[in-house]
Amino acid sequence: MNVIELEQWKPSGNDPRKLEYAGQPTAQEVFEELKHRLEGMGYLPDEYFLMDSEWENGRAIPKGADVFCTTDYGGSEGVYLNVYLKWYDENQKKSITKSFITGKTLGENGNDLDRMFLISSAITKAFHGDHATHARYMKIGGVEDDTGGAVVHLSQQEQKVIIEALVEQRERQEQAMSQTEQLLRRMTGSITEYVNTVGMRPLQMSDYDKAILAIQDGELSVFKELYPKVLNQHSNDLLIEAAGRPGEVGRKMTAILLVEGRRFPEAPYRAACQKAIDINDSLKVSTLLEYAGRYVPELSPSFHGEMASYAYSDHRFMAKEIIKQCSEEQIAAAPSRLLEQFAADKDFHTLSTLVEKGISGGPSAWRTLHMLTCGGHDSWIAEELLEKRMWVDLDDYNALHACVQNDAVDVCKLLLDGGIDFDVYQPWAKNHPCTGHEETLQALTDHWSEMQAEPEQAPDQEIGGQTFG
Repeated sequence: MNVIELEQWKPSGNDPRKLEYAGQPTAQEVFEELKHRLEGMGYLPDEYFLMDSEWENGRAIPKGADVFCTTDYGGSEGVYLNVYLKWYDENQKKSITKSFITGKTLGENGNDLDRMFLISSAITKAFHGDHATHARYMKIGGVEDDTGGAVVHLSQQEQKVIIEALVEQRERQEQAMSQTEQLLRRMTGSITEYVNTVGMRPLQMSDYDKAILAIQDGELSVFKELYPKVLNQHSNDLLIEAAGRPGEVGRKMTAILLVEGRRFPEAPYRAACQKAIDINDSLKVSTLLEYAGRYVPELSPSFHGEMASYAYSDHRFMAKEIIKQCSEEQIAAAPSRLLEQFAADKDFHTLSTLVEKGISGGPSAWRTLHMLTCGGHDSWIAEELLEKRMWVDLDDYNALHACVQNDAVDVCKLLLDGGIDFDVYQPWAKNHPCTGHEETLQALTDHWSEMQAEPEQAPDQEIGGQTFG
């Protein structure tokens, strides 16, 4: 498998035989590619493997950066693996080292330490390549939840014997296939490389199996050769697998499948978008969403909003990018929980964008208003949103009630100004006890009386440009 590059290169416009510098990859892209490879070999630390937060939100790898690892016991428990980036800063005229990734295993015996050093070795080789013929290692024996195991030195002849046994096992024991593939990748680099080296015997795989393995191994040329043979029967599965493959090679595989111009049911296309979101590939997500209407017949109007809501949990930066990309029609059809999610962050800018594009508060409007008015510090956000464009249903008395309970008088007044009937709310509120807010209710009673005393405006006039429903 090719090394993970920390710089991007492309064929020169003047001479395609030469390469020219094309910028730096994002840290997230590099992390997702590394994580994918380690997971494919069964080498992810069992507790966590996380990128440091300062490298999020599209930050690029510094030019000229190199990677190195450290492994040691933790201060309290477990074994820690730290991946660092080191580069020379021309502006500061000094070398800079920053933490990039941290991994941890809960176990803390000698076998756990050995295994973390092997993972450190796998990371080093992922970035620097395999420069020499050396002993390979694998973990054998033990039970599934055992973080220990035995580290065994294998000669080349022993490797061959075990590899042949593993590929036979893959053929006969479907349940052990995943672990078998991990071991094959760990010992040979990639399964497709093994097939190219020793031929198909004894490994018997269908063209579909080989196409999926080519995606997982990042073998673009092999994928190009195989996918046309299985596209008619397996287009959905290929798209989902390619969408979840990190890096430039994953984007190219996804683009190849989309260029075929096939139509996909919404369910697998949704799964593909979610896979791309899970690996935080903004470019791939943007492409999939941009062309969703073309490739998915009768696409649900709420599809784009649902993808933004899905991205919010772990990738809020991407959720915001999706919202920016969405049209007013797509946001108007988005699930109301999207407004509630960003209200939890008190993210005024994103909330404003959602409201301006016409999102409805829907059944969760009361929770959104409760979060914005609780404590009183952020009530101004609710006021700004209501004045900008109303997004609460006229008969949503729960929304008004939530603001009464938080004594958000000005927000309540805006709801009444927008069309909620206070005369209907009062008998409704008797079945929803609200003690201790008499001053708020009195202020609203006075405001409502003033509203009833005002002369009605002509039908063609608007109140502050506000609309409900």
